Amino acid sequence: MLKTIPKFDICTLSENKEEHIMVSRFADYLLEHQNLVFPHRHSFYHLVYFTAGAGSHTIDFNNFEVQSDQIYFMVPGQVHEWNFTETMSGYLVNFSQDFFQSFLLRPAYLDSFYFLNGVTEQSVINLPEEVAFKVKLLFEDLVVQSGSEHLMREDLIRVILIQIFIRIQQTKNGVEPDRSLPQPNLTLKNFQKLIEKNFMHLKQPGQYADLLAITPNHLNALCKEHLGLQAGEVIRLRITLEAKRLLVNMGLSISEIAFQLKFEDKSYFTKFFKKQTGMPPEVFRKKMITQRQ
Repeated sequence: MLKTIPKFDICTLSENKEEHIMVSRFADYLLEHQNLVFPHRHSFYHLVYFTAGAGSHTIDFNNFEVQSDQIYFMVPGQVHEWNFTETMSGYLVNFSQDFFQSFLLRPAYLDSFYFLNGVTEQSVINLPEEVAFKVKLLFEDLVVQSGSEHLMREDLIRVILIQIFIRIQQTKNGVEPDRSLPQPNLTLKNFQKLIEKNFMHLKQPGQYADLLAITPNHLNALCKEHLGLQAGEVIRLRITLEAKRLLVNMGLSISEIAFQLKFEDKSYFTKFFKKQTGMPPEVFRKKMITQRQ
């Protein structure tokens, strides 16, 4: 059986085995889960708000210097690890993909928030002082409500979380968001969701176009308009990201990774990876090891 990067569910991190939401002060969470400093991924949305401390946080090979009043949003499947050099303070929220489903009439409501799209560079936000003050009060309320036994406890937690999301959405880098930017395209969102489910098996744009009931040319035009990329490149980027995630796992050989990603053989995978990143997988792996030392 192939070894993979550990993937955690909320139920494995919480005493309640049917939990869909987990709220904690970050220091308490870190004390209880000290083993989560190594690379791992989650099956749920993962939100961390740092109010004090220092160190680094790496998400899908993007490294960030931890600062106070900094908030991180991670979507299911992203790989991350942290290395702290000071005592950390803040808040942590884990919630499942189904947590809002029974509460919102719009199933894709969360997709309207730019920081929940899985793009790491847009998901790490330094909050302006006036926003940080309001957001911190909301997190304090989250902690209080999570410890209550009120009948509508989870609904109130949902309301508070949405308030946090809207506060941050309204203040992107301290300014109003650019309303001239194109709104998320539903077909493109569905394309990205299909990639997430099928990228190991379906590698051609035409295969996704068939699933979306549109022509490959239409799919390509949507990707170029909204992402500035060809449809095939969007697929290849997702495959490359997964390859990088697997390469940091020293328990997997290059041949095993090629097999897991459904490449014909190690040679074909190596050519693909080098074309996408400019270096063979072995070199990328050594580079990651060096950076951690």
